[in-house]
Amino acid sequence: MNNWQEHISINPNICHCKPCISGTRIMVSVILDNLADGMTPDEIVADYPPLTLPDIRAAIAYR
Repeated sequence: MNNWQEHISINPNICHCKPCISGTRIMVSVILDNLADGMTPDEIVADYPPLTLPDIRAAIAYR
């Protein structure tokens, strides 16, 4: 994914400056941890309604 910057933001006032999905407080690390634990992108989107599949792909590309 070339446009991960559109999905991920870093703000010193949100989540201690950790990268998050824009417009949420869902950290990229939470998404990657869920993937590492065996969850599918669809399961993560179902568990975190603000997320979209492109957000998941952006988190993977960001790492």
